[in-house]
Amino acid sequence: MKKKPLKERLLQGNEAVVEGALRAGCRFFAGYPITPATEIAEQLSVRLPQVDGTFIQMEDEIASLGAVIGASLAGVKSMTATSGPGFSLMQENLGFAIIAEVPCVVVNAMRGGPSTGLPTSPSQSDVMQARWGTHGDHPIIVLCPSTVRECFDLTIRAFNYSEKYRIPVILLIDEVVAHMREKITISDEEDIEIFNRVRPTMPPEWYIPYEDTPRGVPAMADFGEGYRYHVTGLTHDVRGFPTSRPEEVDPFMRRLFRKVSQNFAELQIGEHFHIDDADVAIVAYGCVARSARRAVLDYREKGIKAGMLKLNTIWPFMRTDVEKVLRQAKVVIVPEMNMGQISREVKRVNKGEAKVFTINRVDGTIITPQEIMARIKEVL
Repeated sequence: MKKKPLKERLLQGNEAVVEGALRAGCRFFAGYPITPATEIAEQLSVRLPQVDGTFIQMEDEIASLGAVIGASLAGVKSMTATSGPGFSLMQENLGFAIIAEVPCVVVNAMRGGPSTGLPTSPSQSDVMQARWGTHGDHPIIVLCPSTVRECFDLTIRAFNYSEKYRIPVILLIDEVVAHMREKITISDEEDIEIFNRVRPTMPPEWYIPYEDTPRGVPAMADFGEGYRYHVTGLTHDVRGFPTSRPEEVDPFMRRLFRKVSQNFAELQIGEHFHIDDADVAIVAYGCVARSARRAVLDYREKGIKAGMLKLNTIWPFMRTDVEKVLRQAKVVIVPEMNMGQISREVKRVNKGEAKVFTINRVDGTIITPQEIMARIKEVL
């Protein structure tokens, strides 16, 4: 059988997100236009009908995530895309999806803020909002690409994690990655793992919709296929009905966390670039990781052992990898386009082995390799 030719395409980051979502099996999108994420909605408005999917432009971001949750409950892989102001409006429904264990993917193409902020400029200011934006104790998975290819790959991972662990997954993209174009190769025959939610195999009358399992993830029936269960934003028992009994609330909340915490090893995605012998280590993510890579190469040419740990998983925090870097390197630099959101986490897990320094830009411009190199020279 003749193999299909490889497809080399010049894609924007947002366009690669669309390709990854379709490859992962996304067949529903509800959203509201907002810079710098609008291209995702524009592309899916054309592409989804071509694969018997559904695109809806909603009246606002609150309704958008509500529609996504409804479609997912009906058995359809679903997503939305927004930026900071819209992401703020989604927080209540995000909490609902977490407690009701509804798989979905939310793309946040970050812009500077607060409020309307810098609509067309890059920022990394929503890192902590992605972790703690919705109220109450809750687990969350947040991924962050730094290349167009990673936009494709991590979108697929986002859907896989969402389906596997019955949890919303957030894809954080900064404006630079969302709008830059790079050549990537996509093959229809590429061996890509696609995970679909586990559905019940028992008769409907035996189904317990929120039962505990060794994985901590109960099987999920589609609405309308004969398996009846109750969905609520209240803390609920194993059948989905509200409860305030401590002996039911405690194991439920702990299971929500356990289904993520016991799978940290799978969820931690990053890149170790010349890090094994580094005296100076850079911890970076998103577009800033691209500048960090160039700074590492330039310093290596000067004979300075520099390296980079790139974080593709933002949450749960890659503590094991970061602690290893802190034990090994004498100096750790954390450059980010905010006032220091990930650097706080790096400092929190530092046990005094390394000196941690930051580079922070909040003026809507990217941190350059030269800035990183100058900061390293300053602190050495």
